[in-house]
Amino acid sequence: MPSQLNVACLQNCAGTDVQQNLHDLRGMIDTARADGAQLVCLPEYGTCLGVEGQEFIVGATPEESHPALAFLADVAKETGVWILIGSMAVNAPGGKIVNRSLLLNDQGDVVARYDKIHLFDVDLANGETYRESATIQPGDQAVVADTPWGGIGLTVCYDVRFPPLYRSLAVGGAGIITVPAAFARTTGEAHWHVLLRSRAIETGCFIIAPCQTGLHGTSESYGHSLIIDPWGNVLADAGRDPGIVSATLDLSLIEKCRGMVPALQHYRPYREVSEDLVKNAGQAAE
Repeated sequence: MPSQLNVACLQNCAGTDVQQNLHDLRGMIDTARADGAQLVCLPEYGTCLGVEGQEFIVGATPEESHPALAFLADVAKETGVWILIGSMAVNAPGGKIVNRSLLLNDQGDVVARYDKIHLFDVDLANGETYRESATIQPGDQAVVADTPWGGIGLTVCYDVRFPPLYRSLAVGGAGIITVPAAFARTTGEAHWHVLLRSRAIETGCFIIAPCQTGLHGTSESYGHSLIIDPWGNVLADAGRDPGIVSATLDLSLIEKCRGMVPALQHYRPYREVSEDLVKNAGQAAE
């Protein structure tokens, strides 16, 4: 296995014009490749995103005819880079969609696909309300892709708030975990950095988190695409402007950090808190 991986995160502000978004992303991919990137990672809904109130405009299409997949598969083959399609909207049975992340190899083949498990249904103090479950069908399968650089675990955005998923990916063979996002600015300013650094530290994994930035109708994305090492150090932070950040991952750090703090090995099963235990604790306190 190679000892290093050159990775780039693309930070864009997608609109609802898919072809324009793809044109802009192609230029960014070419730039990243010229700078030595072997893996280029796009954000969640990087090829189409508009928000009007609680309605998400994301260009849902069957996977087999999705223009973004066909276009980016050709780009991967032409440029010889691996591409993470952070996510794209794919039609699902029953009238809903799935928020699907796909990893393409340097021949343009899909080597892994992951459907976002945790859906963003929140009511923020400033009046922002989001209901992904109204239109999105959640996934139910954790995914680790086999790559020349070892296992890469796939997640999407709101998943980052659920640590057990990340532990299962690390135990399942991931040394790198991707977290493409269109993280809301309100929650991003409060939680983005600390959540992603925590997931890196807990798992001993590199975290690659490309995030959209700017306005998409009535919603604003936070930006600050991050690349984080297994010790929790931020290797690259894109800030607020559209652009590209990159880093060279020293893959030997995965085992080195896990060796110093072997938390994955120290996990112990335990009894979950039950209603009876809570009731008994309350009675004892009285």
